[in-house]
Amino acid sequence: MKVLYRRLTHPLASPIMLVGCVLLVPMILRLALGWSDPLGYLSDLGIGGLLIVLLHRRPWWLALPVLLAWSVLTLASIELVSAVGRMPTPSDIHYLIDPQFVESSTSGGFAHPWLAVLQLAALALWLMTRWASRPSLTPRLPRHAWALPVMLWLAHGALQSWRPTEADQWNVFNLPHQLVTAGIVAGQERAEQWFEGDTVDPLPPMEGLTRLDLDGAKLLAEPGGARNVLVIALEGIPGAYLSTNRQALNPRYQENLMPRLSAWAERGMNTPDYVLHSHQTIRGLYAMLCGDYDKLNDGTPKGVEMLNQSQRNQDCLPAQLRQNGFSTHFLQGAGLRFMAKDRIMPHIGFDTTLGMDWFTQPAYLEFPWGKDDKTFFEGALDYVGQLQQADKPWMLTLLTVGTHQPYSAPDDYLQRYESAKQAAVGYLDDALDSFLTGLERQGILENTLVVITSDESHGIDDVRLASSWGFNLTLAPEPLPTIKSGTYGHVDLTASILDYFSYAVPTSLSGRSLFRDYATGREIMSFTNGKLRHHDGKGTFTECDFQQRCRYYTSEGFIAERALYRGQYSGQRARLISARATALDQTLLRTPLNQHYQFGSADKIPLPATVTNDWTDNLIGAQYLEMPKGSQTRVSLTIRAVEADHAAYISLKAKEFERDVPIDLPTDVAVTHEQPLVMDIRFDNPLPRKAFSFHLLGHGAGAIEISDFSVVTELPDQTDQPQYLDDMQDDSEAQSS
Repeated sequence: MKVLYRRLTHPLASPIMLVGCVLLVPMILRLALGWSDPLGYLSDLGIGGLLIVLLHRRPWWLALPVLLAWSVLTLASIELVSAVGRMPTPSDIHYLIDPQFVESSTSGGFAHPWLAVLQLAALALWLMTRWASRPSLTPRLPRHAWALPVMLWLAHGALQSWRPTEADQWNVFNLPHQLVTAGIVAGQERAEQWFEGDTVDPLPPMEGLTRLDLDGAKLLAEPGGARNVLVIALEGIPGAYLSTNRQALNPRYQENLMPRLSAWAERGMNTPDYVLHSHQTIRGLYAMLCGDYDKLNDGTPKGVEMLNQSQRNQDCLPAQLRQNGFSTHFLQGAGLRFMAKDRIMPHIGFDTTLGMDWFTQPAYLEFPWGKDDKTFFEGALDYVGQLQQADKPWMLTLLTVGTHQPYSAPDDYLQRYESAKQAAVGYLDDALDSFLTGLERQGILENTLVVITSDESHGIDDVRLASSWGFNLTLAPEPLPTIKSGTYGHVDLTASILDYFSYAVPTSLSGRSLFRDYATGREIMSFTNGKLRHHDGKGTFTECDFQQRCRYYTSEGFIAERALYRGQYSGQRARLISARATALDQTLLRTPLNQHYQFGSADKIPLPATVTNDWTDNLIGAQYLEMPKGSQTRVSLTIRAVEADHAAYISLKAKEFERDVPIDLPTDVAVTHEQPLVMDIRFDNPLPRKAFSFHLLGHGAGAIEISDFSVVTELPDQTDQPQYLDDMQDDSEAQSS
């Protein structure tokens, strides 16, 4: 014990343990996770060296919070990469410090629990030595010690420029280094704009991205013979999980996590080079169902923007099929109100929109985000049976949720697989196979066009472009080629299904038809994992990172295992890539200013006894809104308890990038039938706001009616125009009736 005490109280014990916490532990984690790019270790050395300089000889009560924050960021970054195959962005940082979100997302446990144990152990040892050696005088660092981490950072940047790498960001940066670098790049961009004055870059040609192209040779000589349409969107599944895609593109990744779906793929048409344009479910659904790119940034989703339109929404797939005699239905395994799917889906043409509340049978698993996949597909099979009893052809869109973090799988699956993520994918594979088998036994596949795809990709470690790699498996009554050559994406799905039936395709749609062969390539874009990607259709693939630095390659298609590196560039040429994305972002609205959204309705919303989660208990769909600099936002709400003898308690929160925004909003206000909550709230937007969300929470007995929840953003000197709110209220009542 005396020997241990002497070692703990040695003047060098605390500095050595500090080095262990901020240098050795991160590099051990990087080595254990197989993140082997030397630039990543250099990044760890630079950040770790800076922390040593800053915290050496500082009081323990000052250093401990910094080390705790450092450990949490490191763990959060690793967990997010494991979960969805991408590094956190600044918006995710705010997301991850919200305790309720963290609680829901980690309810299934950490992907790498030993990492947290190792970090806590290192912190505990440092704290012990720091406390034990507090009477000792720790030696000072050399005067210019700060120069070492600066030199390491400069070396990191120089090596990046000299030796461009295709490695994922987490292989090259640790999180604080990435955030600092992004801030420097943003400053450089502002400085360039200041020096260049009012110079405006020319807008690049957009026709290749926005036009409807039905000039290819048809695969089918006659209109498709299917009577019904079934679109199945699987949460987060990348294209690499299907063996047909792996065989076509021959990637290094060969793990067969979905053997049953891969067997079905042998019976249908597969598109290996299939592009997902963005992250986030609502954006993926919009692209596939409305034939348009969603925002390639964090702006207001176009599905929400479309709520203000009465023309473009009629060109979406469900509306078009409804005009051609189909009954149209949307069924998902989660609640509908988050991201306003309860309003968006009817607006784009679904006759019936149903969510988690539709399922009455007990679930096989408790899952915070919704129904597990087996429960969902068993319910979906019953729903198809109901549709079959009607005389009309039908279109049904299904959306799963079980392969969303923290992943849903029974214990026997968890024991068979290495991780909860893999177990959830295996569970989905079996559930989907049972569903398709049930359709086949009932003869439904004989007259139904089935498209199986995913809303987004949760990515795969060390697999090139996995975050943009989707899949499209089409099962049709007619024989189709097993492999569909060419580059396609979600933006093509609506035009493809309409073209299958030889229906007229609205010219407002973008994209090509999967049921045609094209002699030339096509232009296409995506924004995933923090990288903006563009293929010009002529053999050049470009990828621009958060540093506004673009690398370009020779690549026949978009998704490929390898591409020939040709060089890199920045400046005006890189800005033209961003300009394409900006132009695509404005296909519905030219500006987020003067937008008027109504999220209220006449629906009766049952209340939980208590509020446990800002996300799963949210009662309104006003999420991810965009508010320009210098504007003012007005929120008008009217909430009433439905039953005369029941009271509800209502709170309203505002979040930007999922971080609470300090705005004077109602908290735990008692609401009855006779005394509704009626409020008008105004707040200024001195800086641009993106990913701005309202979370309306309520608890009590009975149900409430949110007859008005309108959000208006306009210039502060505009005169009040109450007619806007009156018109939106009338629209809401008309839609609900």
